[in-house]
Amino acid sequence: MSTPSSIQVRTMDRKGAGRLGLGAGLGFVGAIITIVVPVVILFVAADFPGGFFTINSRFIEVTAILVLTGAILLLLSLFLYRQSFSLLRKIDPRFYVASILCIIGSIGFLLILVAAAVVVGDTSGLISCVSGHPSHALTCLESGQPFGAVTAILGFLLAWIGGIGIMVGLLLAGNRFQSGALGGAGLCYAILLLLLLIPLASLFVTVPYDAYLLLLSPVLAVIGPFLALWGSTRTLGRLAPVT
Repeated sequence: MSTPSSIQVRTMDRKGAGRLGLGAGLGFVGAIITIVVPVVILFVAADFPGGFFTINSRFIEVTAILVLTGAILLLLSLFLYRQSFSLLRKIDPRFYVASILCIIGSIGFLLILVAAAVVVGDTSGLISCVSGHPSHALTCLESGQPFGAVTAILGFLLAWIGGIGIMVGLLLAGNRFQSGALGGAGLCYAILLLLLLIPLASLFVTVPYDAYLLLLSPVLAVIGPFLALWGSTRTLGRLAPVT
């Protein structure tokens, strides 16, 4: 088996860092649309209802459409992350696991798209339930739309596994490129993945202060890809184009 030349390694590093930056950029926008905006408007509607922020069928439909749009962006983001890790694993086998986990995550986001479409099609059963406790939205979906709930839970779990792939890939990229920003992005994703288990855990047990813990997820969902974008941009700046 031939050993890659230094020029090949540098070329793959540049391509990998470039794809990583594109994935992080889409992940940043997707996180705002999928996590930040829905969480904020759900809690505003619960604590300060009035006007648009009244939980009714239109409100649920708009929130579901936001999740649907953001999930598409996150799916594209995951695809670009996987491309990045696939390029880097050609010169660094450690990225193999991250690449495989991102493929699994892509299947999860496809299932989330299906679940969001189900919610858009039928909102009446969710309104009163979500009004009482927005952090239990997944429990409300389970009671009103069993198929949507099962699809959402399975999609969530697979997407969560894909998130582990992103976390592992970013930590490895931070180590390979000696980038604190990429390593920090990996840590943000690690904490975010733990927080995102709260809605699933609430199906089975009572999680103390779940609403307050859940409010941290939008912050990390934005900081993580932002750091990844920043780190990949600085890395590209250090890797001169190969001529």
